[in-house]
Amino acid sequence: MKNIANIVAILLGVVGIVWFFQGIGVIKGSFMTDDITWSIIGVACIVVAGAVLYFTRRKPAA
Repeated sequence: MKNIANIVAILLGVVGIVWFFQGIGVIKGSFMTDDITWSIIGVACIVVAGAVLYFTRRKPAA
């Protein structure tokens, strides 16, 4: 189950990075280009992905 969560988190992080760069206008060619809303959504995705990776990869307390 942890492997699936890690894979989903990594994919979410990659999508978040793409959405962030589309939102700030670095990646062109989409309705998301230069729309600050998508950069905020992208950052939120990156934060959630980081949290999932953190909690699935940490060692349990002994």
